[in-house]
Amino acid sequence: MKYLSTRGDATPRAFCEILLEGLAPDGGLYLPETYPRVDAATLARWRGLSYPQLAFEILSLYIDDIPAADLRALLDRTYTAATFGDARITPLKPLEPGLALQALSNGPTLAFKDVAMQLLGALFEYQLGRLGQQLNILGATSGDTGSAAEYAMRGRRGIRVFMLSPHGRMSPFQQAQMFSLQDPNIHNLAIEGVFDDCQDIVKAVSADLAFKQRWCIGTVNSINWARLLAQVVYYFAGYFQATGRDGGEVDFAVPSGNFGNICAGHVARRMGLPIGRLVAATNENDVLDEFFRTGRYRVRGSAETHATSSPSMDISKASNFERFVFDLVGRDAARTAELFGPALSRDGGFTVSADEFARVPGFGFVSGRSTHADRVATIRDCWQRHQVLIDTHTADGLKVARAHRRAGVPMLVLETALPAKFAEAIREAVGFEPPRPPATEGIERLPRRFEVLPADAERVKRYIAEHCGA
Repeated sequence: MKYLSTRGDATPRAFCEILLEGLAPDGGLYLPETYPRVDAATLARWRGLSYPQLAFEILSLYIDDIPAADLRALLDRTYTAATFGDARITPLKPLEPGLALQALSNGPTLAFKDVAMQLLGALFEYQLGRLGQQLNILGATSGDTGSAAEYAMRGRRGIRVFMLSPHGRMSPFQQAQMFSLQDPNIHNLAIEGVFDDCQDIVKAVSADLAFKQRWCIGTVNSINWARLLAQVVYYFAGYFQATGRDGGEVDFAVPSGNFGNICAGHVARRMGLPIGRLVAATNENDVLDEFFRTGRYRVRGSAETHATSSPSMDISKASNFERFVFDLVGRDAARTAELFGPALSRDGGFTVSADEFARVPGFGFVSGRSTHADRVATIRDCWQRHQVLIDTHTADGLKVARAHRRAGVPMLVLETALPAKFAEAIREAVGFEPPRPPATEGIERLPRRFEVLPADAERVKRYIAEHCGA
């Protein structure tokens, strides 16, 4: 299995060659040359496997430069009931016939990012040990990626983390999870701007190939293919739990900001998993909903990016969307490079052609938008009707899922985080404090360690150099 860039760099690279990188040298994102196809017989054989066994089967299709025994051992150590609270790792929570949540938030930081990030930390440490190298991870977070990455990388040999977050834009719980970490290999940088500014800085630093090489810069954002690949597994796991041996289609509703989570579903669908619809649910920052309704992708500036009660989706420039568009335009790298390069810079967005937009239904995508009032009403309704408490992002997913349900087709809503991370909105909806795991009691009162920096890539590069022994 070899990988290429969405923008035309066709140099064939193996999995371990791109594992420690973020963007490709030409600024594109890595994708496999082809998606492995899974037939009905293979699906039948996989049904009933444990989560680590299923992960091994899927990842082995994409990773052929890590010995099978080593990969299996990494997966067995990562996906345990001790870490995720349930041997199924991502169990279903039925709400009513044909509608269920897929629980993805039982990991160390109470968010779905843990499912992939715990594996990414193990893969990074393994590969760096093989190479005898060190890695400086540069990431951007709107809330959950940062803590998931830091908890996965803290104390790992040969790894430092530099995590950028929008200053004052995360929930108090999210800030406390990240900023209370005192590990010397963890550096939290609060950027004066919005998440998109943080993401732009990561891309700018990654595009400086000399700096990237000198300081061994890698990423953990979902622009990293390995992280997205790990997320593909839980679509298969959810499908098997939702269907009997006769199979049939399953729809997935996915709260969507940076497009990484739902892009993993796109990959699973391209592999042959019988996904009928992928339902993209946005909040008031509805860039993706606008595209799936109109074919127009229009990024917003900081002033137009709303601060909402589902803050991890306060994103107006979806990095992973490029992977989907690459497939949508027939894997035309020149076309993709134009859309995400000059067109985006010049016009602040682009509109795909009528022929290209006509292909969207064939990829299974539909979308919808949710507001603060919708979130509060959905949280309250879910509690009153089902005695299940959900967070604000999952509420966005559930609200939009209900609008797209199809008779006879199971709908799985991907849970995003536990409610404890967004207590203010939960109190507004149900009138009481959401429960939290004992280990997180009093986390907001812990000492904090972070630095506020301007939204300036050069200033961030200087900070990295200063803290890497320059």
